[in-house]
Order: sequence, then structure tokens, then C-alpha cells
Amino acid sequence: MRLLKQLELAFEKSTIAASRGAASIIAGRALRLPNLEKTATGAVALQFQPGRDCALEVQAGHLLHTAGAGRIASEVRVEWNPRLKSAAGRADYRAKLVSLNPRLAQHGEVEIGRTLRHELAHLLAQFRAGRRRILPHGAEWREACRDLGIADETRCHALPFPTKSYAARLMYRCPHCRQDFPRVRRARRAVACLACCRAYNRGEFDARFKLRLCSGGL
Repeated sequence: MRLLKQLELAFEKSTIAASRGAASIIAGRALRLPNLEKTATGAVALQFQPGRDCALEVQAGHLLHTAGAGRIASEVRVEWNPRLKSAAGRADYRAKLVSLNPRLAQHGEVEIGRTLRHELAHLLAQFRAGRRRILPHGAEWREACRDLGIADETRCHALPFPTKSYAARLMYRCPHCRQDFPRVRRARRAVACLACCRAYNRGEFDARFKLRLCSGGL
């Protein structure tokens, strides 16, 4: 009964803060309950429920607004996604969605906050680029990381998450530069060679450089 009261109180605070726009009150305070079982390090692990995290959404909106991306600050959603295994987080600009791996709970709020900013940097970089294609961890992303307070961020995390490797079964090729692009799965939409699009069409998609499937396996 006591745990249920704590849960209700945390949810009530999150709802009030979000409605008043008081991001500074609970920014970064994810909804959590104490775990009775100790982790391997002896620390008490934070527990997160799958689904949207209202408190982190308030923090994310504040960070984006401060960085000049007010137009998408009110649209961004943050969720805990248990389907993430090896990745600490994932960003989807079209859906304005940041997904976080629940395993981050075992590494504390500092790591959660850093991963949130890492993924928000992807949204911020693409917002600034508009429709122009950019590299996932290119110069635009690094600049966004600096503006979000994680200037020394690396493209990959070093957390002890389980990893999986898949053999590339398909080979795509650019009809212009003839560069090969191995893939695990078939491309579900048209994909073009980024290098050629940058060289001849200012980074915009150009059907002349659309990748073609040339082999069903390596």
C-alpha cells in the first residue's frame, strides 16, 4: 500500500508540473520505485515502467526549447522501450520520439540524462538541417551535442549491455560511384548514396543515385 501511495504521489507531481510548464521543478526525475533486490554492485536499482515518461518529456522539451528548437519542443515524446537490447537509446525524428533502454536504470540518473541528451541531439540536428540529409553522428550532431551540454559525447556507449551481431545477407550498390552497401535486411523505402547526393544535389535525395540490390547474399 505504501508503494502505491508513492506511485500516486510521483504521478501527481509530474502532472501538475507539466501543466504549469514548470520544467525546473522535476526535470530529470523519472518515475521510479525502490527495488528490494540489490544489483551486483550493491546499489539499489531504479525501476521504470514501459511506456511514456512524462517527467523526462518535460525535461526534453525544456532542453530543446533552450537550444532554439521550440517548434518541436512541445511535440517530443520520451518512452522506456524494453525491446531495446544493445542500444542505450534511439531517436525517431518523424515521430519526435526518444526511446530509452530500461537497463539504463541500473546505471543511475546521470547516465539516463546523458543518454536522453544524446538522442535529443539527433532530433535537434535534423531539425536544424530541415529536409537536408545528414550523417547520424556527423558534424551537425556533434554541434547539437555541444549545445545540449555533452560536448565530449561519443557515437557509441560503453555500457555493459548484451550485444548481437548479424551477418549481412544483401548487397546494394550505387549506380554512379559503384560503392557497395551491405545490409542485413531489405530497404523498405528508396535509399540513395549519401556521398553522391552531397556531391551532386546538395545532400538532397536524388533518384539517379538510388541504391540497387545487386546480390542476395555476400
